[in-house]
Amino acid sequence: MPRIHFQQQLAELKDKILAMAALAQQAVESSVDAYVRRDAGLCQYVRENETAINTAQRELDEMAYELLAKEQPMAVDLRFILAVIKINGDLERIGDQSMSIAIRTQDLMDLPVMDLPVDIAAMGDYASRMIRSALQALLDGDAQLSDLVREMDDEIDRMNHAAQRDLLERIQRKPEDTQQALNALLIARNLERIADHASNIATDVIFWIRGADVRHELSLASD
Repeated sequence: MPRIHFQQQLAELKDKILAMAALAQQAVESSVDAYVRRDAGLCQYVRENETAINTAQRELDEMAYELLAKEQPMAVDLRFILAVIKINGDLERIGDQSMSIAIRTQDLMDLPVMDLPVDIAAMGDYASRMIRSALQALLDGDAQLSDLVREMDDEIDRMNHAAQRDLLERIQRKPEDTQQALNALLIARNLERIADHASNIATDVIFWIRGADVRHELSLASD
């Protein structure tokens, strides 16, 4: 019976991390939509959602640490709980980055929409796809899908580098566009960091399933 109860607790922990993940996913999509549509209501939603994410993070951490202390799990169960704790932190940071996008969007509310050399909507869609795939890997215990998510990170890095280059050039060429171009530049960086957190989640799923630390493998391969 104790073992059955422990497995039920692990299942509950998984449900909680997936529920928190849904909040983080909503935060990303809503913040990008707020920027594209200049929607103050969506900015406010992201702010409120951030409070819910922070509350969920605290509750999940408490549950995970209690399981570690009381059950003293071994092998794959121990790796799962440790992975959840790290994923929990990445999801909270995704919420923080989404909040930053919402704040920057609010700064633009009184300015006209400007055609800038960056596709924030496309970057947002790509980052959201990485998050969804990483969470699907967590749900299914799929290390191969996690590998694919980590490989996807190169593309959003490329998109961000192009945005930084083109927006800085726009600022130099048209100083009057500086405020809007600079905000877009910072939002592109926020999205690149969100994608990094999705990649971290995928890395933690690999750790859970394979028991392997692959955090630096891609960076070493690219050097």
